[in-house]
Amino acid sequence: MSTRSLEILGAWLLAIIWVLPLLYAVWTAFHPAEFATSFTLLAPLTLDNFRHAWDAAPFARYFLNTTMLVTLILVAQFLICTPAAFAFARLEFPGRDIVFGVVLVQLMVMPDVLLTGNYRTMAQLGLVDTILSIALPYLGSAFGIFLLRQTFRQIPQALDDAARLEGCTLMGRLWRVYVPLARPTYIAYGLVSVSYHWNNFLWPLVITNSVKTRPLTVGLSVFASTDQGIDWSIITAATLMTSAPLLLAFLLFQRQFVQSFMRAGIR
Repeated sequence: MSTRSLEILGAWLLAIIWVLPLLYAVWTAFHPAEFATSFTLLAPLTLDNFRHAWDAAPFARYFLNTTMLVTLILVAQFLICTPAAFAFARLEFPGRDIVFGVVLVQLMVMPDVLLTGNYRTMAQLGLVDTILSIALPYLGSAFGIFLLRQTFRQIPQALDDAARLEGCTLMGRLWRVYVPLARPTYIAYGLVSVSYHWNNFLWPLVITNSVKTRPLTVGLSVFASTDQGIDWSIITAATLMTSAPLLLAFLLFQRQFVQSFMRAGIR
């Protein structure tokens, strides 16, 4: 068997291993509890599991909290990362490469290491158990700055020069030339940011105490605790409800997602 055939076989095996839990969750969520471990092709379909899951916990509030959280983080990251990336890509100033290297150091720091320090800071600011406290540590993103910088560097300098000759200011060139041409990268980064913070669990678990601020991940963990019993049909239905928006977003924007990361190579 050739190396190419082994690679294809390995890829298919990894894909099957990855998708099996999702297929099981779909099967269990759409069938009665007695068929959770009995894979009968003629088993009846039902939506009762989703109804029971929705009624058993305040998922509407969890969805609202999570939507506000990821929207706040994404908008702030775009507003902060865009001018920073533009400065590192096109502007000349003393120590630019050194400062950019310091920014990239953030990529090597795991967020979990900063839990204690972040919690102490939020407590001093009086922001514990607020959506803002969940978002604040993530408003600046080294990954976002790096990705946008690589994209801005690939935009022809001639376009920048032409805009300058037309009388565009520095910010005008940024918002009229660079931002529109980087649209696929913004979409891809938006998917990465939203998916990460939609699924983020540890920091929201530490900093939130009530239903009014819990995101979906924390709410789902409370819902699936032993106090609720172990009904896999309802638990998998709740899991699918919380992950469905991300799956839908990826299916809609998968082409832009793949293309932007292929173009954002290191130059």
